[in-house]
Amino acid sequence: MTEGNRLLIVLTGIDGSGKTTAAQALARDRGALLLSNYAGRRRMSLLANRFGLRFQPRLADAVETTIRTFNVLVSHARAHNHPGLVVMDRHLYCQLALRQAKSLPRGRFLPRLLRMLPKPDMVVHLVVEPEQALQRVMARGTDMESLEELSDLDAAYRSIPECKDFLKIDAGGTPDEVLAALSQLLKAHTAGRPLLTASPGFLPR
Repeated sequence: MTEGNRLLIVLTGIDGSGKTTAAQALARDRGALLLSNYAGRRRMSLLANRFGLRFQPRLADAVETTIRTFNVLVSHARAHNHPGLVVMDRHLYCQLALRQAKSLPRGRFLPRLLRMLPKPDMVVHLVVEPEQALQRVMARGTDMESLEELSDLDAAYRSIPECKDFLKIDAGGTPDEVLAALSQLLKAHTAGRPLLTASPGFLPR
């Protein structure tokens, strides 16, 4: 574990991959501190749809980056003295992937801030096919995404340099199966064993 016996796990993935569901389930199962690092994308999407607006990519990124950065900084401040498991739903990695998906430059600020912040013990990327993710997004009915946008974001996550250090699990199954895979990762980490990627539910880096 990290200082103060804290263990920090970050969940990433495209919309519809089940990040929030998995984060909430893991927090309940392990009595963990759950912290969410949203960027306001869903609310902006709903407003744009409702009023027929179209946000320019750079403007949308500026708003999302500001909100997400604020939430990440607050989350790390709250996690600092927590003596146990901390689960973060999303992080700055998500904003870097969104920039890549929109063909925007990475910039220097977010990568530098990532290097300055405490490094997570694990960043777990929930992998799901964009078609299945779209079905989940449509089923919840709270935001709008297209298959093209989800496919672009999936490719963007895989292309950012940080992704090589992510642990990847198959998030196409049931919430219980995803929780079981996360629990295996945590068990291996706390036991000091190598984090397996060849077991059921795990994917190659």
